[in-house]
Amino acid sequence: MSLPVLSSSAVKFRRVLAHFPQELSLAFAYGSGVFRQAGASAEHGETNMLDFVFAVDDAVTWHMTNLVKNRSHYSFLKFFGPKKISSIQRYGAGIYYNTLVPCNDRVIKYGVISTDALIEDLFHWKTLYVAGRLQKPVKILAQNENSRLQAALVSNLKSAVTAAFLMLPESFSEEDLYMQIAGLSYSGDFRMIIGEDKSKVQNIVKPNVAHFQKLYSTILQDCPQVVYKHQLGRLEASIDKSPEGQFTQLMALPKTLQQKITALVNPPGKNRDVEEILLQVAHDPDCGFLVHQGISGIVRSSSLVQSAKSILTAGAKKSVTYSLRKLYKMTKGGLKKTS
Repeated sequence: MSLPVLSSSAVKFRRVLAHFPQELSLAFAYGSGVFRQAGASAEHGETNMLDFVFAVDDAVTWHMTNLVKNRSHYSFLKFFGPKKISSIQRYGAGIYYNTLVPCNDRVIKYGVISTDALIEDLFHWKTLYVAGRLQKPVKILAQNENSRLQAALVSNLKSAVTAAFLMLPESFSEEDLYMQIAGLSYSGDFRMIIGEDKSKVQNIVKPNVAHFQKLYSTILQDCPQVVYKHQLGRLEASIDKSPEGQFTQLMALPKTLQQKITALVNPPGKNRDVEEILLQVAHDPDCGFLVHQGISGIVRSSSLVQSAKSILTAGAKKSVTYSLRKLYKMTKGGLKKTS
């Protein structure tokens, strides 16, 4: 199975790529500057910051070339050179962001992650930071012929569906499923308490159901527990909530999530294997809640470290400016909800 590519015909995204070193294993654009969100006007999307992620095989070489081409994009860390930048990149979610960068009459933010770190996150949900972004619709701008990366991209989508099934009731709507999936990478993120619009997940899903369908239709069509009526834009799900059914789903979850779940229920000092503990969880009425708690644990730690790291990578002035923008969007979203 190949990953559905939501390719962009918009020249503006391709023009941005032309400003950067071309040794990319994957490049994609995401966020409110790319996909319209509920409550935002079309004009607002044209002025929003554009968000990009670049996956690179050799981070040191890529940053070295980018420092020559785009030195002004970097904070004071540019004086320490590409090796130090690449070393800092490995902390937290393994991604290095340059933010509030003027480019082609727009403001952009771009993150650089090593291909190996991305594959690790997609397969195992080590941080769920970039993997979480790729569970939602993105615009793929460049992708090389890396079969392992391709397999990891598909695995990430399948894992998102499995985790959502465990947290949803036996029957649910297609929109319920996409809401659950879109919310995975925000579970436990402290920025959802301060810094993000509380309706963010709903705002992402409602105007973009067709994009979610394109991303997940093949996986859902292959799922025996779902009758997916794509022509009608509807699915009929009847999820097996028996202990046996839940155990099968738990065993299919990414490794890091399994470890987080087992840590929640396994008493300290008791040496039991993962399979035995997950069998216990499968019988627990709170199975879905434990899955949610496990995901929250992954996201919480990676988002905290990544946010702290951004003070270094963006610099103090840009960090304050970026945070104020986020607070403004959160306040604006809250005011709309109460009006």
